[in-house]
Amino acid sequence: MKTDIQIAQEAVMEPIEQVAARLGILPDDLELYGKYKAKLSEEFLGSLQDKPNGKLILVTAINPTPAGEGKTTTSVGLGEAFGRLGKRAVVALREPSLGPCFGVKGGAAGGGYAQVVPMEELNLHFTGDFHAITSANNLLAALLDNHIQQGNALRIDTRQVVWKRCLDMNDRVLRNVVVGLGAKADGVVREDHFVITVASEIMAILCLAEDMKDLKERLAKIVVAYNEQGEPVTAGDLKAVGAMAALLKDAIKPNLVQTLEHTPVLVHGGPFANIAHGCNSVRATKTALKIADYCITEAGFGADLGAEKFFDIKCRMSGLKPDAVVLVATVRALKYNGGVPKAALAEENLDALKMGISNLEKHIENLKKYGVNVVVTLNSFVTDTEAEVSYVERFCRERGCRFALSEVWEKGGEGGLALAEQVLKALEEGSGAFTPLYDDALSLKEKVIRISKEIYGAGSVNFAPAALKQLEKLESLGFGSFPICMAKTQYSLSDDPTLLGRPAGFEMNIREAYVSAGAGFVVVLTGTVMTMPGLPKEPAAYRIDVDEDGKITGLF
Repeated sequence: MKTDIQIAQEAVMEPIEQVAARLGILPDDLELYGKYKAKLSEEFLGSLQDKPNGKLILVTAINPTPAGEGKTTTSVGLGEAFGRLGKRAVVALREPSLGPCFGVKGGAAGGGYAQVVPMEELNLHFTGDFHAITSANNLLAALLDNHIQQGNALRIDTRQVVWKRCLDMNDRVLRNVVVGLGAKADGVVREDHFVITVASEIMAILCLAEDMKDLKERLAKIVVAYNEQGEPVTAGDLKAVGAMAALLKDAIKPNLVQTLEHTPVLVHGGPFANIAHGCNSVRATKTALKIADYCITEAGFGADLGAEKFFDIKCRMSGLKPDAVVLVATVRALKYNGGVPKAALAEENLDALKMGISNLEKHIENLKKYGVNVVVTLNSFVTDTEAEVSYVERFCRERGCRFALSEVWEKGGEGGLALAEQVLKALEEGSGAFTPLYDDALSLKEKVIRISKEIYGAGSVNFAPAALKQLEKLESLGFGSFPICMAKTQYSLSDDPTLLGRPAGFEMNIREAYVSAGAGFVVVLTGTVMTMPGLPKEPAAYRIDVDEDGKITGLF
């Protein structure tokens, strides 16, 4: 059996101008990054404003497991299937982070015969967007420390510096550092921290900004520290906005690539959903809706994180409304949720399936809270039995969901035709009135409780004294109307990664809260979740290599 990278490297790609032409995009509308990648020009993006929107399809999933779910693979394969049906569709995805590529999860280009290409370039440096975001983030950090060193005219309290440096790599030793050591000219000694680039507020801002004007306004609002009176100090106060925007002027433009079957894909932005808001850029999604009849996008990790943030943050801020939602599961993952160890997942086990399917049930219930039409798809594995698949199908139909088996990993677009037909029928039926989970007027604490109890299933919410104090302070500073971006383990509905299935009555633990004022939301940290991941004992980096001809191996 061929690996994902072998399949991708054997693909015959079309020149990106040819992919663009089928969408009515002219060569002058593209800014080329080689033969198979391009950014869309600002002039082209500006010309789309009066065009009608297509249909918006969100792809989400159950909580991820070591058994694999295949959310991106499903998104890509669904786009390919739409193409086989003669439908004009564009897939809108996030850019992969280097951290998982060299860590444990691997890349984010899909898999099998439902992949985005060029796969290696997409998973590594791509068009440099992440490097630009990292540079802009760290420029702001450098300007902040330089201001303190050069007299501190803003009277910044060095014990209340909240802006963190970032790096697009899993590097646990940088979570907590001390800077400014050495001579007097080397800066003021203070504790500092790093986050992974995908958790940076700059990433969130880039993904939520409508245009350069909006980007700069958001950058100016970033709270970097508090002064001696406890008042916020912003990037605007530090005169950092212009230089940061200059670093981001190309990164703000969506990137155009293709699938193995030449379906157009806009890949732009990449916040994680466990520690950030988990959605590709508003610009890319809105562009896809203008240039195609169907936009297929995804939100990271399980629906408790990605879909909730797509609805309550991205849709709330952008005015987007999903027309249908695809919920991805696998028989293997459901059995894992039912207590089957990974080594035994290939064996038929209806009892474990019946226990683990409670995780899928909760996600169905959650999605329906928003008034959306849900299509459940099982990402097919050769070890699935007819009895297992039939049980899941009956379970979904009894709960008012359309159902389809997906075989896109093995067959590409052909394997997604059944799913595409069910999605089209769901679109014809239409959804109910889309409604976010909570109102802006609720207090920050009430919003956290609402998400914890209604989406996660918590019985109670425990706020650490520091977190309560932080939430109260943020409300006093005028941030009380902001939505909440929960940072939580992706592996469980709870804040404990070991609680699989559908835990109930548990206590959700809130340990910290801070504002991302430019992004426009309040981040709340739960349990032991980290904003700078670490590498596993056997990192994927050990298997990655390049030969004398420049051919990369081991990337997945």
